[in-house]
Amino acid sequence: MGGTGMTGQVEGLVAIVTGGASGIGAAIAALLHAQGAKVAVLDRDATDADTRFAAFTADVSDRASVHAAVDAIGERFGRIDIVVNNAGIGAQGDVSAKDDDEWARVLSINVTGIARVSAAALPWLRRSPSAAICNTASIASTTGLPQRALYSASKGAVSALTRAMAADHLREGIRVNAVNPGTADTPWVGRLLDSAADPEAERAALNARQPHGRLVSPDEVAGAVLYLVSPASGSTTGTVIEVDGGMARLRLRAE
Repeated sequence: MGGTGMTGQVEGLVAIVTGGASGIGAAIAALLHAQGAKVAVLDRDATDADTRFAAFTADVSDRASVHAAVDAIGERFGRIDIVVNNAGIGAQGDVSAKDDDEWARVLSINVTGIARVSAAALPWLRRSPSAAICNTASIASTTGLPQRALYSASKGAVSALTRAMAADHLREGIRVNAVNPGTADTPWVGRLLDSAADPEAERAALNARQPHGRLVSPDEVAGAVLYLVSPASGSTTGTVIEVDGGMARLRLRAE
């Protein structure tokens, strides 16, 4: 599971992973657990969460729900050291495809949800000797993708919010970073492919869009998150790690 060459990087720390019941979030939770963290998964539907983790039901679009869950986690474990803001939803189409209600819903979950969870955790993080927040942004935050207007706007906001949070909380001893995954092999992408007119052709196109020729694995994203939240990375804050097979930066010649 996301081999790192080191063990126990987050030994004894308490980590919250939002959206941790499946996909990238589940991979992050599993790797943090393998590296010694006590993991609390926070998800709108936590019924499928790995039974190794404490599971808490919360909707990141509802502030009261978030505060109740985060307070319960803090009280159960007596501390919170790491927050991985991974919960999010997708959206397809150009700027005319979604109405105002859908714009508000996606931004509330993908952007304000990070603020809600982080704000609820701040009193605990301020007491931690190894406090770290990692937000899940996306390749869509830096690269123009067709038919992803709303999603791209939300993830661009995540990247900007990450830098602002890093500046706000650096002197409190809280590091804030983000990961930018490329298209990952997750249940959400699987459903997207299933709905395409030609799923196999769509998968081939998504594979080819990334310079290394395949989808990103959730374990690869988890490895980057582990680096960013590990106390060994104490001088890394306000940055983003791209886990995208080179999509953001490389321009390979056609073979």
